[in-house]
Amino acid sequence: MSEAFERERQNNARLEELSSKVSALRGVTIDIYDSARNHEVIDSTSETFSSMGTQLKGSASRLGRMAASGNKVAVLKLSAIIIGAFIVLYYLARLFF
Repeated sequence: MSEAFERERQNNARLEELSSKVSALRGVTIDIYDSARNHEVIDSTSETFSSMGTQLKGSASRLGRMAASGNKVAVLKLSAIIIGAFIVLYYLARLFF
């Protein structure tokens, strides 16, 4: 009879060990999943900023050509855009810093 109780105690101890190992493995699996998901977000953000940079370069080159044409209205538009961008950046900087 005492031998059966001893086996039961050993089984319970092994079940507790197995439970802790499964919990640790689950935690590692969740961490790997979160890390992979974070890399996908980083990659997506990187692609978005790269695309935005390309579009911004294209816009800047078109604005430069427009200003180089000597059209006074074009130069005023370019000046207004630059001044407006600095004003927006100034207020954003004051808001967040």
